[in-house]
Amino acid sequence: MSFSLGELAVRFGCELRGSPDRRVEHVATLAHAGPTDISFLANPKYGRDLKATGAGAVVLDAAVLDACPVDALITATPYAIYARIAQLLHPMARFAPGIHPTALVESSADVDPTAHIGAFAVVGSGSKVAARASVGTHCVLGSEVILGEDVQLAPRVTILDRVQIGARSIIHPGAVIGADGFGFAQDPEGWIKVPQIGAVVIGTDVEIGANTTIDRGAIEHTQIGDGVKLDNLIQIAHNVRIGAHTIMAACVGVSGSTQIGERCMFGGGIGIGGHLTICNDVSITGFSMVSHSISKPGIYSGGIPIEPARDWRRIVAWLKLNSRKARDSKESKDD
Repeated sequence: MSFSLGELAVRFGCELRGSPDRRVEHVATLAHAGPTDISFLANPKYGRDLKATGAGAVVLDAAVLDACPVDALITATPYAIYARIAQLLHPMARFAPGIHPTALVESSADVDPTAHIGAFAVVGSGSKVAARASVGTHCVLGSEVILGEDVQLAPRVTILDRVQIGARSIIHPGAVIGADGFGFAQDPEGWIKVPQIGAVVIGTDVEIGANTTIDRGAIEHTQIGDGVKLDNLIQIAHNVRIGAHTIMAACVGVSGSTQIGERCMFGGGIGIGGHLTICNDVSITGFSMVSHSISKPGIYSGGIPIEPARDWRRIVAWLKLNSRKARDSKESKDD
């Protein structure tokens, strides 16, 4: 599959410098692109690669156009336009409609004729698989699961009872959606399991990474808004609500009943306490610990970056000393 630069410029609203008839077939990095490839520059760190690139064309901002030796598509958002071009040149694989002979589909399930059910997959009673949805090899759908149109489940995804997944969402291998939340009541004789009777409701255009888990609600549903993007190895606990277009990098953990707003951005390895509220448009840098609610949009950080061990011990000692001084001062004032 190939497209001319003229076609791409019109489709994505770019200014074109160069030949509208030049055709590109693949995307590639600036350093390794050839004459039928298209690349992009969004990070100035790669300016040196731009000057030496052999790409057929580059998507870039007007500010760096003079340094580009080849044809260019000019836009204020080069990475986003590159992503759209990459989708066009490298579309997701589509599986043939139908149910594989080894799949187990309960008689009460409703599978659209245009949907794909892969080898050894299981579709439980009362579940619905909408048009053009794809259920990969060894996937398991429990009872009364609803998959919207064009949902893509990679191999070995587990979707448990009564989970709903909106149109065009993508779930990567090993994800588990709708397992019991971590709910136990303490008793003198031990811990009593609290039945988790809610479900999980996932919006449209959501992407969930490999081995990520989203627990069902204890009573009400766990909810994931439209356009949310979750990386690999993320834990979303019961009754969490995540607003539309929020994005999380790998290894984030969100404790139960926390509500997260729209358009938030979370770096990797963040821990978020339970029963908190985080407003819209909050960004939190990686490896931070969120222990209180956030009511004002902005960028937040927590934790101390790595230092040589000797320096780290001095920093900790200084923090403890000053914390003790502050406590002693407060106690003397109270007296």
